[in-house]
Amino acid sequence: MRIAVEGCMHGDLDNVYATIKQLEREENTKIDLLICCGDFQAVRNEKDLESLNVPAKYKQMNTFWKYYSGQAVAPLPTIFIGGNHEASNYLWELYYGGWAAPNIYFLGFAGVVKYGNVRIGGLSGIYNAHHYHLGHFERPPYSESDIRSVYHVREYDVQKLMKVKEPIDIFLSHDWPLGITDCGDCAALVRKKPFFKKEIQDRTLGSKAAAELLENLKPSYWFSAHLHCKFSALVQHGEDGPVTKFLALDKCLPGRNFLQVVDTESEPGPFEIEYDEEWLAITKAFNPLFPTIARRTYFGNVELDIEKSRQWVRSRLQEKGAKAFEFLTTAPCRGPSQSATNGHSVEHYRNPQTESLLTLLDLPYLLDDRKDSRASNVSPLPPISSGPVPENNEDIPIDDIDELEEVRAASEDEPEDE
Repeated sequence: MRIAVEGCMHGDLDNVYATIKQLEREENTKIDLLICCGDFQAVRNEKDLESLNVPAKYKQMNTFWKYYSGQAVAPLPTIFIGGNHEASNYLWELYYGGWAAPNIYFLGFAGVVKYGNVRIGGLSGIYNAHHYHLGHFERPPYSESDIRSVYHVREYDVQKLMKVKEPIDIFLSHDWPLGITDCGDCAALVRKKPFFKKEIQDRTLGSKAAAELLENLKPSYWFSAHLHCKFSALVQHGEDGPVTKFLALDKCLPGRNFLQVVDTESEPGPFEIEYDEEWLAITKAFNPLFPTIARRTYFGNVELDIEKSRQWVRSRLQEKGAKAFEFLTTAPCRGPSQSATNGHSVEHYRNPQTESLLTLLDLPYLLDDRKDSRASNVSPLPPISSGPVPENNEDIPIDDIDELEEVRAASEDEPEDE
């Protein structure tokens, strides 16, 4: 199986797909799958731009809306995770994963699927210590604070992934695992990006959560993006353990290293994206613990009967099959020249795919539960007695390094008063 890996999409689907088509023609080959490592920007209409955390000058429709509307069709199956520049309201509809557009599949805030016999897992968002132990308290319409925290990785989702026992072939994260620079050519990276040096020395460049998952899951491949540069590494797990091939890629711009093709062993095609039995069992077992508050929660002593859930899930998949539920539109789609008004003011849609998956797993819908998400009396987990966590104001570092790079680039190319 030939898989194209792309770094940060930034809504530029047309150019990425065109690059793949050109590569197929030049090398007389066929790419079976595209996977994207975040900042996908699945913007359906101008309303979605309100949930996209970027400077105003970067709030653009770009090209995803054409694929959502059916005006264009993805030429090959595409799997993506979220980053820190996303239409967060839309991805929240698909928290558990699902089709964001025909032939374009979102892995969810955390997820594992199968493509043929290749097992692909991923973690959306970026790590921020101030929000890591909190619940998913943000709900659309997002406040100025919530729009900058909704994409921060939560321990709940990481703990679900830590329960995965069966081998993972490919894993995706937006930001790099902390310490990954120790396993590659760090000196060359610093020559290319000298402002990384201090963070590497301070052990702050990267995600602690991703580093824990890398150590636990030991996938064959790990792909990331976020820092807008290409970097490769080999991670040896123990003296005689397996090796993970790590690769980070750039964003889609001319002359940048944003695309790489890898070959992996697989059964003969055709292939399709299917639910993963073990992951659905973990999802079902963890769902009663779903935290919805801005209070710290912990999972260290939680014991769950995942095997019992797996037996239950297996019986349901035998009845339904493992194929993912079909794509259906929710929000209206508008191109960049059309108005986003016309009476449509719904802030959150219940996505039929999410409802169907929860029905399959016999689970309640919790994504629009607005029971005072900042209160302390609705958590199914014991709170830590350290008091409430402060709001995500300007005193809390956001660590959106790729956004800082955009600012640097803009300052070099434009007058200072812009």
